[in-house]
Amino acid sequence: MLLCEHPDRVEAGAPLGSPKGWTGGLVEVTFTILSVCTGNVCRSPIAEMALADALSPIAEVSVESAGVAALVGAGVPEPARRIAAEEDIDASHHVARQIDSALIRGADLVLAMARDHRRAIVETVPAAMRRSFTLRELARVADGIEAQLPEALANSGATTPEEGMRAAVALAASLRGTVPPPADPQMFDIIDPYRQSDEVYRRSFAELLPAAERVAAFLTTAARLASR
Repeated sequence: MLLCEHPDRVEAGAPLGSPKGWTGGLVEVTFTILSVCTGNVCRSPIAEMALADALSPIAEVSVESAGVAALVGAGVPEPARRIAAEEDIDASHHVARQIDSALIRGADLVLAMARDHRRAIVETVPAAMRRSFTLRELARVADGIEAQLPEALANSGATTPEEGMRAAVALAASLRGTVPPPADPQMFDIIDPYRQSDEVYRRSFAELLPAAERVAAFLTTAARLASR
């Protein structure tokens, strides 16, 4: 996972510590997504992997994850690895890490697994408010505003995939208040399955994976429209 800061981007696949401008025929990472939960062992790493897979055709994208109270150094619990494998997600190599302000500042889009996580993100870096959503919130907003993407991208002047995705995030931030919220605000959260039964893990993944797919589709549409 690359730690990408806006002023000093590194190329996808560049060795850690490579100087700015390192080449080698690889594509520069210019749009970073940060997935956030509590311990960075269940929800956020699975979201990271699902999003990375869905967005893999867009070479400029990097997806990372971290926790607001991370179990630093821990892996994904066995039930989560096993159930993720049923969805063709290999979570065996993940190592949990703690979020910090640099990670938040370096992200073009921050996706929290619950409202409490988003609150912690914005309290840490207030400037991240307009690019921070819960995963399910952004999926819902995308459903309500995607028809407006072509006009918004045309007005933004976006001409590259990363510019298109940034314009999509800005559109979602500006219009999120116009999309009717769910009757139950908890529908914006993904249930925490840590140390719970397989049934709860499956329920958590059933909430998470469709939302990740929807968000990835929204960003992919924006990237495609901007690249025409």
